Amino acid sequence: MATWTFEPGHSAAEFRARHMMVTWVRGHFKNVTGTMEFAPDDPSHSSVKAVIDATQLWTGEPARDAHLKSADFLDVAHYPQILFQSRFVEQCGASQYKAGGDLTIRGIRRPVVLDVEYLGQWPTPYWENGVDKGPITRAGFVATTRINRDDFDVKWNSSMDRDGVVVSKEIEITIDIEALRDSDFRR
Repeated sequence: MATWTFEPGHSAAEFRARHMMVTWVRGHFKNVTGTMEFAPDDPSHSSVKAVIDATQLWTGEPARDAHLKSADFLDVAHYPQILFQSRFVEQCGASQYKAGGDLTIRGIRRPVVLDVEYLGQWPTPYWENGVDKGPITRAGFVATTRINRDDFDVKWNSSMDRDGVVVSKEIEITIDIEALRDSDFRR
């Protein structure tokens, strides 16, 4: 079973929520960190741990970013990280997996299942201080899930006519991971 470390500069998370019942607003978190144990042919022994720095939230609108970071939403002053720790990984297609585990937002832990697509692995250059220390093996993954933000006590909202709301309760999450195989650093 290979151990992999997320490459923060190429790993990120995105969320989207319906706004005013008519459009999607997206937010991003760069530099997702984490580790995994993963072998494509033996997923039953795989595990994943991811850490999202909630203080780095960006939607492109500074006032909205400040509001989403406030106690009305993520409360990053008290809960600066969003965490995921897997409990199981199972294969459900040629390159499709399910990773079930615990998602922690605002200190509240809830079970979620991520739909994961394994994008493959490749030997690549690895530049450090202007020197190519490769090859190093990189693997790619994209994971998606949906959560109800009320489950994590992220309940701020405002009502609109005809039973509308300003922000949807359902949030769609996508995580893009580029991971580096740890054993390639120990040559």
